[in-house]
Amino acid sequence: MTGRRLAYLSPRPGQWERIYTMPHLLPDRPQTRRLLAALVLAAAFIGVGNPVAAAHAEHEGYLPVVDVVEISGFLDPVLVGMMANTLESLDPSETVAVVFQVDSTASVVPDSEIVRLARLIAESEVTVSFWIGPSGARATGPIAQLVILGDDIGIAPGARLGLFGDPIQGVAEFWIPLATDALADLRDATVGYDEAVRRGIARPAPVLLEQLAGVPGFEVVTVAGEDGDTVQPVTTTRFRQLDVIDQFFHTVASPAVTYLLLLIGMGLLLFELYTAGVGIAGAIGAGCFLLSTYGLGVLPARGWALALLVVAMLAYAIDVQAGVPRLWSVVGTVTLVAGSVFLFDGPSFSWITLLVGVIGTVMAMVGGMPTMVRTRFSTPTIGREWMIGETGSAVERLAPNGTVTVREAVWRASTNRATPLEPGDEIRVVAVDGLWLEVEPIQGAARDYRRRDGGS
Repeated sequence: MTGRRLAYLSPRPGQWERIYTMPHLLPDRPQTRRLLAALVLAAAFIGVGNPVAAAHAEHEGYLPVVDVVEISGFLDPVLVGMMANTLESLDPSETVAVVFQVDSTASVVPDSEIVRLARLIAESEVTVSFWIGPSGARATGPIAQLVILGDDIGIAPGARLGLFGDPIQGVAEFWIPLATDALADLRDATVGYDEAVRRGIARPAPVLLEQLAGVPGFEVVTVAGEDGDTVQPVTTTRFRQLDVIDQFFHTVASPAVTYLLLLIGMGLLLFELYTAGVGIAGAIGAGCFLLSTYGLGVLPARGWALALLVVAMLAYAIDVQAGVPRLWSVVGTVTLVAGSVFLFDGPSFSWITLLVGVIGTVMAMVGGMPTMVRTRFSTPTIGREWMIGETGSAVERLAPNGTVTVREAVWRASTNRATPLEPGDEIRVVAVDGLWLEVEPIQGAARDYRRRDGGS
């Protein structure tokens, strides 16, 4: 271990300095890397249970902590709130650094929120580190402008950084690094792992543990043993995560989820509209639609594209009444595709999500609902001629519209009398109009309806 031995750092008030410069100072052996990963992971869960850490804490007076916060998906109010709360709550006497694990490509919050985060990063008394990872992660758009402001930047193989765009007004005062030649072309382009490291924009950090090992303030010590020297972490790693409710709304506010919830909600509500009574489909549809409205409120949705989706459902509804797909189904499909493609201004979803939404909706409307309608009116027990003259009872007040039961089946109905029908009143079917029944009270009925069996 000659030339590689590590020592405890010497603290200064409110700050800790790193005891080594880069992870490559460790022995470049797979066994050592695996051992370091295992030890850091154990330290995250065990903390003061680590005897080395406990001894150091006793020696220095406290156990240093590094916070890790995952930033995944679009920057929405939930993620921005978590980042701001983390930066505002950092205590330099306890926390030596915060590491933001970034995989984000767009922002759906006002620029003022980005400016707020930029100021918190620039003015933080604690080291702010960004790790673009794991492999395949992206840091583009407003989040990339924030990453550049970090005290320490790491990148994983397969990750990319760039597409800063024009500096957000208010962030530019902190955006001095972009004046360098290494970053001059990244407003409209991205760089990968090799290029970012070559330019000195970021340091190599294939995994999160190597990012932690290179963060200023993250401490390790070498311990001599019978089998040789081993590297053990001293710093505790603390992971911050969204709570269940925040995570739920963050997921709902993603473009793909919002889009699919919207289609499912409108489809099920349309199904319920042409079905007697209020059932589980209507409840689920209403829930999905309400959740989608939250996502539409957060995301930059185009009003005219949303209107096209509504028109598509209305077009399908016209053909559902006939029970067969006609010209209106074609109109519905065209407007559905157009509304889906242009629904969001900026952030979007994958073509797979688009295909699932469009194909699923078309199959449900053209194949499912018309089939249901045809089946309902073609069965031996439920037919137009049979329904006329049949008796039942009112489920709710008809003034003039409501629901009734006929042979234990719930139907939408309207009364042909000026006097409303009350729940429980006995009724007789006098006409069938599509999925609606025209009924009258048995008491005082003006017509004498004969049953099919010849009875009176």
